Amino acid sequence: MTRIVCLGEAMVELSGSAGAWRVGYGGDTLNTAVHLARGGHDVAYMTALGEDAFSANLRLAWEGEGLDCSLVLTHPSRHAGLYAITTDVAGERSFTYWRDTSAARALFELDAVDQAMAIAETADLFCFSLVSLAILPPQGRQDLLRLAGRVRDNGGQVAFDGNYRPRLWETTEAAQRARDKAIAFADIGLPTLEDEVLLSGAGSAEDVARHWRTLGCKDVVVKLGAQGCLLPDGAICPVPQTLQPVDTSGAGDAFNGGYLSARLRGASAHDAALAGHALAGWTVMRPGAIPAVDRLAPYGQPDSSHA
Repeated sequence: MTRIVCLGEAMVELSGSAGAWRVGYGGDTLNTAVHLARGGHDVAYMTALGEDAFSANLRLAWEGEGLDCSLVLTHPSRHAGLYAITTDVAGERSFTYWRDTSAARALFELDAVDQAMAIAETADLFCFSLVSLAILPPQGRQDLLRLAGRVRDNGGQVAFDGNYRPRLWETTEAAQRARDKAIAFADIGLPTLEDEVLLSGAGSAEDVARHWRTLGCKDVVVKLGAQGCLLPDGAICPVPQTLQPVDTSGAGDAFNGGYLSARLRGASAHDAALAGHALAGWTVMRPGAIPAVDRLAPYGQPDSSHA
């Protein structure tokens, strides 16, 4: 049985518009975790929530999606974070956050985290992102990278998404240093060209892939948005069709879920990228970061190892 652990911050999500807000949930690594669970994989999510009603509802919703929530720890005084998505006429999104005192930021300060880390380090695949690092204090960042190292020491793989959100970082240089340290622990790299240009002025997708490989991450897929992605062999895998998105929230996370799911089943990087494009395309044509499953959802066949 392939065991996946995803770690990060997940929040209450408001999407829609004034007078018609929809309440859901989201967060980059959570979105990927849900997509993987929907695809039939054995997935645990590691984070911290509070004792508030919103936190309780999040746990119930995630369990309903098939996630193992035994690594969702409880903070005695903090609560779940909140964010709102607004979109323009082209479906491009912007976010407003209320997350400064979220429980997830104190994950590695909780007494129960040592036991949770001991479980997480046995994962076959461990997933985290630059946002996962951004929300943590310096010691928490070190603890997260130490956990990634333990996963690899135990024979597991690590997937890292260089999801850059400038407002979460004290300086650009701090974000660059954290990204580069994380890349060195990663087997599978999932950067986005737009983020890399913003973070460090990368000139091309090839430059991004070269930088990540130089730091030790061999399996690098550079996401190019509507242009597709750059595969590890240097070829471009374009998206199958041009879409007019309703909401681009969670597109990259959906790609990650589709790509990783297919790779875990033995697909080539090219075929896995097509699976990632299909899931991202389905996601952006619906509101919210994690749309409700419908008959067009391209999750494929459940993993036969998952019971």
